[in-house]
Amino acid sequence: MSTARNTSTTAKSGGPPANIKAAHHHAPNRHVVLPLATDYDTTHSNEARKYLKTYGLTPPGIDTFENQSKRCLAILKSRKTPIEKYQYLSVLRNTNVNLFYRLLAGNVKDLTPLIYTPTVGEACQRWSELYTQPEGMYLSFEDRGHLHTVIQNWPHEVEITVVTDGSRILGLGDLGIDGMGIPVGKLSLYTACAGIHPMKTLPLCLDLGTSNEEKRNDPLYLGSRRPKVTAEEEKDFLDEMMAALTERWPGIVIQYEDFKNPFPSLERYQGTYTMFNDDIQGTGAVILGGFINGVKQSGIAPGDQRAVFLGAGSAGVGVAKQLTTYFMKEGLSEDEARKRFWLVDSQGLVTTDRPGRALAEHKIYFARDDNEGKQLQSLEEVIEYVKPTILMGLSTIGGAFTPKILERMAELNDRPVIFPLSNPSSKSECTFEDAIKYTKGKCLFASGSPFDTLHYEGKDLVPGQGNNMFVFPGIGLGAILSKSVSVTQNMIYASAEALSTSLLPEEIEANWLYPDINRIREVSVAVTRGVIRAAQDDKVDRELALRNISDEDMEQYIRHRMYDPFNEHEKVQNEIEEMFSPVGGKEARIASRPGTANGSK
Repeated sequence: MSTARNTSTTAKSGGPPANIKAAHHHAPNRHVVLPLATDYDTTHSNEARKYLKTYGLTPPGIDTFENQSKRCLAILKSRKTPIEKYQYLSVLRNTNVNLFYRLLAGNVKDLTPLIYTPTVGEACQRWSELYTQPEGMYLSFEDRGHLHTVIQNWPHEVEITVVTDGSRILGLGDLGIDGMGIPVGKLSLYTACAGIHPMKTLPLCLDLGTSNEEKRNDPLYLGSRRPKVTAEEEKDFLDEMMAALTERWPGIVIQYEDFKNPFPSLERYQGTYTMFNDDIQGTGAVILGGFINGVKQSGIAPGDQRAVFLGAGSAGVGVAKQLTTYFMKEGLSEDEARKRFWLVDSQGLVTTDRPGRALAEHKIYFARDDNEGKQLQSLEEVIEYVKPTILMGLSTIGGAFTPKILERMAELNDRPVIFPLSNPSSKSECTFEDAIKYTKGKCLFASGSPFDTLHYEGKDLVPGQGNNMFVFPGIGLGAILSKSVSVTQNMIYASAEALSTSLLPEEIEANWLYPDINRIREVSVAVTRGVIRAAQDDKVDRELALRNISDEDMEQYIRHRMYDPFNEHEKVQNEIEEMFSPVGGKEARIASRPGTANGSK
């Protein structure tokens, strides 16, 4: 990419002055570089095509954004299966990234399931089988000692990376390097939701072997055919990787995703690097955002809430700990907040005196010591004993919230909070339809999986979905813009709090717990502002100029810094105008501009 293209990508006018630096303008020198993939966009004017050296290399008609979108949607409709649609969108992202994000911006609710969950699950399972083009970077165990050298091969500046070792992809197990679809899809959402420029993202997959023998024996598998490395070997590899990434890009934000054991890396690096783990922190934050609204709408004071959790694995405990923070901020002591939760695992209520094997370490914090010797073994027994106001599921046991349990929750509460959070929908503890039917429309509902709108008693009821895309894009952008040296727990909490306050009055009136997904860019602005303010409060920010601007100016600044695929073509036009502007005091011809905003005549 030429100097001119780099300069025009970052130099914008307007917006608050924080961190806006004057650009040094030089005459473009396009003849020394090949056209970029985006240079072939059919909305470019003839003037732009001649400047970009693509004149004659695309059909002569000058397209509009609207026609491009219609064409793409028609092609998508012609693809019969979700994976075929995924493949088409992947090609589009790699050949015309601005068109891809324009299409996504106008169809975010419909296209997100095609570029990420659930379709990305099949894409990962078949990644080596379907591989056609390079996407992202792979770091292999055999490259240890030389990771810095390999990382130098990435041709772009990077603001954020998503990294996985493929060892626990969704609910599909260890897929090795075939897990690359997760970083690719996740970063697409960072761009679509929070406007992080796609050229400043790095999908990163670690080839550390795989415990999946079927993968190792598959002749099409493109990863190394070795068993998974040991935990100690992985730790040493990650140490080298983290140092190499931050040496190349000192301000990089590093998000971990889909590691089988996510806790060691989070505990090891969160105080040293600008990193977070979306599986733990993002999931907890998005659930917390809906939980806060559920508690408010239930009409029951925080100190009187009683939450039963079905599922006491690392994910369930991690979420419960974040919810504990909310109760503490509402005035409860840590012990009082902790005792708002009753956790249920495969053996029943988690208690300190349960006979048999010793409790797993992560369960001890919430283990009950007030059960008076009772060992309750079923969820029904626990509900009858606790009489909960809130029922949450992270068990992956489909249908665990039976009609009898849902009916009992409605008998116990005017507005029971029901959160079946397991993915995919086949493993959800109950469906939206069952929750509404058996609570007679009384429940406040949010799920981990998507469910369709339900027509009930003359009304269209929209289910809440605790989708991590409500928070992780804003966490990433907030860390980037504040130049945070770490991602603190207060920053994570702030993302949830900002999400909970982003509902419109009409959404609150309809008892929604999450905002309309079609407003995701505006929600991300609010989340980003909350994250930046929390970074400032924790004094981990390095962009000190942002400390002195109002919230209104902060949001203006955030919008100003967000990548907008509808405006990218204007940068080419600015280069043309710059090239023909007056030089050295002499008048020069000014390049004529196209007649419309999108380059059509």
